[in-house]
Amino acid sequence: MTVLFLRRLPQLAALVLAGLLAACAGGGSPKTDLPTASDQTSEQKRAEIRLQLAAGYYEQGQYAVALDEVKKAIVSDPASPDAYSVRGLIYMAMGEMQLADGSFQQAMKLAPNNPETNNNYGYFLCQRGQVAESFRYFDAALAARNYGAPGKALNNAGACALKIKDMARAEKYLLAALQQTPDLPATNANLAKVYYDKRDYVRAGFFISRLNKVAKVDTLSADVLWLAIKVQHKLGDTSAQQALATQLRRHHATSPEYAAYQRGAFDE
Repeated sequence: MTVLFLRRLPQLAALVLAGLLAACAGGGSPKTDLPTASDQTSEQKRAEIRLQLAAGYYEQGQYAVALDEVKKAIVSDPASPDAYSVRGLIYMAMGEMQLADGSFQQAMKLAPNNPETNNNYGYFLCQRGQVAESFRYFDAALAARNYGAPGKALNNAGACALKIKDMARAEKYLLAALQQTPDLPATNANLAKVYYDKRDYVRAGFFISRLNKVAKVDTLSADVLWLAIKVQHKLGDTSAQQALATQLRRHHATSPEYAAYQRGAFDE
């Protein structure tokens, strides 16, 4: 099974993107004061507007338009690390991993201590398969005292630990993420995965129940629904299992997970 939620790159990447635009004046050079809106130049303000447009188009899956907007943002403010981070996310969504790497590298050069920049780069490395290296950047983001959304980096780090089946590390990160953002669907789904793999089916069922409360079932990816089905199968709740299977068939009828359900491959 693939790591939970990692198939839905735009949705997951929205966790990376959220809060990024609030730090548009950020950078890596020493500061004598905290920047505020009045400190922005007209070019920086234009860049921020373009960046917000790019983020909106990105979240709608209109990657070419988003890329065009972020290019305009960079023309207005070539020193904006956030613009390069957003461009990196867009390139990732387009499957242009080499271009994405260049964008994230530029963002890191401009703002090596920025927690959002570190979180984004760690997320990128994890998606590219450099999981062990990604933890360095997640931990750097979490060490930043000014990080306003540590739950994102904690969840991303936990999901990456799941990719290499490091359940102890995944559990540590994800329980910390749960304290920060208890209603984040990805965190609850990933914790269900941790405890299912540890054969603690009761606790896995607890997080599946929480997931049902914080997310609409028709928004869940096929791998999450299949996990929920397997948990209910282990718990012997036939009614809940059948209801989830109906959703899996309705929304992901051609998925490998539905095929696995049809052949009864609960223990694969």
